[in-house]
Amino acid sequence: MTQVLRRYASRYGLGVSSRLAARMSVRTNSMRSFMIYSAFFTLGASFVLYLAMAGLLKVKDLVFKPRRSVFDL
Repeated sequence: MTQVLRRYASRYGLGVSSRLAARMSVRTNSMRSFMIYSAFFTLGASFVLYLAMAGLLKVKDLVFKPRRSVFDL
């Protein structure tokens, strides 16, 4: 059951933790643990922040597309 949930989250997850971890040069598991623990300690306020960051990252991905290389076909 946990493998199914983990696979679903990795496939359809928002990717906020992994993108933040890559930006801050920390492990993704550490960032996810921090987000989960902070959601418990702040009574869900960080979860709202997580959803806001996910929305902003989605908009950023829609507006700024990566440039293609000259050598791409």
